[in-house]
Amino acid sequence: MVKSYSKNANHNMRRPVVKEEVVRYMRHHLAQNKGHLEVLESFAKTENIPIIPHETVAYFRFLMQTLKPKKILEIGTAIGFSALLMAEYAPEAEIVTIDRNPEMIGFAKENFAKYDTRQQIRLVEGDAAEVLADLEAGFDFVFMDSAKSKYIVFLPEILERLEVGGVVVLDDIFQGGDIAKPIEEVRRGQRTIYRGLHKLFDATLDNPSLTATLVPLGDGLLMLRKNSEQVTLLD
Repeated sequence: MVKSYSKNANHNMRRPVVKEEVVRYMRHHLAQNKGHLEVLESFAKTENIPIIPHETVAYFRFLMQTLKPKKILEIGTAIGFSALLMAEYAPEAEIVTIDRNPEMIGFAKENFAKYDTRQQIRLVEGDAAEVLADLEAGFDFVFMDSAKSKYIVFLPEILERLEVGGVVVLDDIFQGGDIAKPIEEVRRGQRTIYRGLHKLFDATLDNPSLTATLVPLGDGLLMLRKNSEQVTLLD
């Protein structure tokens, strides 16, 4: 039994923002995971561990094969599913993934030992707020899937280490649609996330140094392209 996640944890990530019938169609008709990715997907579902949903999996396949990133950074490893997915479809990429949850780190290490056959993935243990400063620059793709209220905290360090033309993808940014509501209508336990995400949107969506888009897959993706060497995040 996995102890790190409970059925009461952030319910918003379980609320896709697209019509249910469209979500079912995408999840049924898009190519299914095979091999070790299918095994990990099944394990995550059984143990109630949040990983990217199947429609986002298909989008990542497309992104990896189209962008062909060479150096990937991931914030939030969990069991290693998304890192192994990116390794599968960007076989020449070097991947650095960060996590601080001891239980998830244990699972990720086991999975990387079994399935990272090209030795692409390096797991960094610790809080991203502390370990990001020790990473070298040169990343051309970043995937953020960690504490949503901390996205805006981590982003300056990430942008400093991102190449011009590089892409950042931030997951679960719609919070089941709560992000579009007045804060008074949001559950009190979710308001820190709500405030952090609105700070993120204020800093990025109309930033002249970034190209931003919101993608309604899963619980929503914010995608940013870095357009200039120096990026000042707007208040």
